Amino acid sequence: MRRSIDIPIFLVMRVRRAVLALLLAVLPVTVASPASAAATTFTAVADTYVQNDATGTNYGTSAQIVVDNSPVRRTFLRFTVNGVSGTVTSARLRLHTISGNTGSPSGGTWSGVSSTTWSETGVTWASQPAIDGGALGTIGSVGASGWYEVDVTSRVTGDGTVSFGGTSSNSDGAYFDTRETGANGPQLVVTTDSGTPPPSGDPVLVGAGDIADSGSGDSATATLLDGIAGTVFTTGDNVYDSGTAAEFTSYYAPTWGRHRSRTYPTPGNHDYVTSGATGYYNYFGTRAGPSGRGYYSYDLGNWHIVSLNSNISMAASSAQTQWLRTDLAASTKPCTLAYWHHPLFTSGANHAPSTATRPLYQALYDNNADVVVWGHNHQYERFAPMNPSGAVDTARGLRTWVAGMGGASHYGFGTIQPNSEARNSSAYGVLEFTLHGNAYDWRFVPVAGQSYADSGTGTCH
Repeated sequence: MRRSIDIPIFLVMRVRRAVLALLLAVLPVTVASPASAAATTFTAVADTYVQNDATGTNYGTSAQIVVDNSPVRRTFLRFTVNGVSGTVTSARLRLHTISGNTGSPSGGTWSGVSSTTWSETGVTWASQPAIDGGALGTIGSVGASGWYEVDVTSRVTGDGTVSFGGTSSNSDGAYFDTRETGANGPQLVVTTDSGTPPPSGDPVLVGAGDIADSGSGDSATATLLDGIAGTVFTTGDNVYDSGTAAEFTSYYAPTWGRHRSRTYPTPGNHDYVTSGATGYYNYFGTRAGPSGRGYYSYDLGNWHIVSLNSNISMAASSAQTQWLRTDLAASTKPCTLAYWHHPLFTSGANHAPSTATRPLYQALYDNNADVVVWGHNHQYERFAPMNPSGAVDTARGLRTWVAGMGGASHYGFGTIQPNSEARNSSAYGVLEFTLHGNAYDWRFVPVAGQSYADSGTGTCH
């Protein structure tokens, strides 16, 4: 008489994935290697404005530059680009509005200027250079104390001196900080492509959460992304405070938005302050999965990536959790990474662990997933591999991160939770994964001027 043997499902999954991994190792697979990119920020070497009712006055030492139509005021900027190598793939003019003005409906039209010899301390309305290089782009409505950008790539081809001019047809002027103010002065960010792939050629997944507002943290982390090839993820709260269409336009689009075409986002609670998160879904479109649902999956190399929505039901019987289990069972990839907004494990003082997310974690654990990344608390934290109850599990546990350091002001830590291995609440940055065939590398990449570091390697189950 033949006896039936009940084999635990996780052993079946493990054998299946081992066989798949062996097949993938034997079969020839061609992976397109992205070219490496580098971004360099140049500060203005000259900036000033001129005014039509003060034809002989020079404003070269002013703390502000202005574009206005009543009176007519025009701004002139000059940059010296040097030391770039490779092909220029992007050049962006960045301007920061002053804090002492409520804003303007128009940030002006920005054009090329052929002359590069005008004098910052000598030019006046009467002696201004011609704005003759053609319009490059416009800035829409601006608020106080925020960064705004214009694509000026067609004007920058490599090393050399380049000038820009700004005008406005609106009688409500826009005021920007000058180089005399320091860090908020005009910038020119030039990105080049060296044409060579990164060392490993394996896919890169990089991102963070809690990102865009009127501060400068999001601009600094977006500059990091300029120099990192690969796929971008977000862990929610993409824009503050309310996820409106206007906030996506004003705050997210000029910074992380320049990487929208390679971004797979997830929504956060601030995105849902706008009813139905319509600002989020309309901005990202199909990049955010089916509109209004907020959960979806995709593959990168040997990895299955899942973006989930912690703002809707996550109960074991919910449509989302049932979809997740079906999606994981159908995956043929040996490694799995998931991300959503609210963390199951966190030491953050502002937001407690979200136990409602446990069914998602349980489904991932049952299917031998490897990595989970969250946001919500504005800090960086890494935990040891754990099971759904929070106990260390080196055999099947998922390694988890809180990656809420994308740009919004930091939160502090409260009681440090068990198995927390690395923490930081002062550095902005991004979390980068290099996804190998059956393993992964991680590293925290800090913004310029900050030095916190965390890196390591893990293997898939």
